[in-house]
Formats: sequence, structure tokens, C-alpha cells
Amino acid sequence: MAVIEHALLPVRAGNEEAFEAAVAEAKPLITASPGFISLEIFRPTATRQAYLLLVKWRSIADHRDGFRQSDRYRQWRALLHRFYDPMPEVSYFGEPL
Repeated sequence: MAVIEHALLPVRAGNEEAFEAAVAEAKPLITASPGFISLEIFRPTATRQAYLLLVKWRSIADHRDGFRQSDRYRQWRALLHRFYDPMPEVSYFGEPL
């Protein structure tokens, strides 16, 4: 059963362009991870809204115990986490109804 990782990414105002450039650099880090299926990051439609991150994984363990414990995640964090205020919370969702 695949799972969806969901997070709202609250990017500091005025940093959107730099954040999007950092995302382009960071994408290969996550896509190379075992258990990774797909990634979508949606732009907000109004100011002061967060970006929406949806990542499909083969399992929660592939994300939490695989990617998050890897050197790729340390690089991902260095590229992207400086843009967030506050830090995003991650949730997981199962199969659609």
C-alpha cells in the first residue's frame, strides 16, 4: 500500500523565487530515494499561503526511516529548511476512498 506524505510549506514572504530555485536543485535528492514514487509541489494561489507538498512513497518507512536518515535528506534540509517559518508538519495518508 502506497502512502502520501503531506506538508504545508510556509515559505517566508519575499523568498518564493529563491525557494523555487532551491526546490529544483533538491528534487533529484528525493527522487533517487528507495521507495519514492512521485513528488508534487503546488504554488499557493494567494499571498501568505503555504506551498503544498505531496510525495508518494511505497511506505512510511521508506520516507521516515529511509530518506530522512540519509545523506540525501541532510542535503535536502540544507537547501530548503532555511525558507520555512515555522517548520512544516508532515502527515501521512493511505489509500483513497
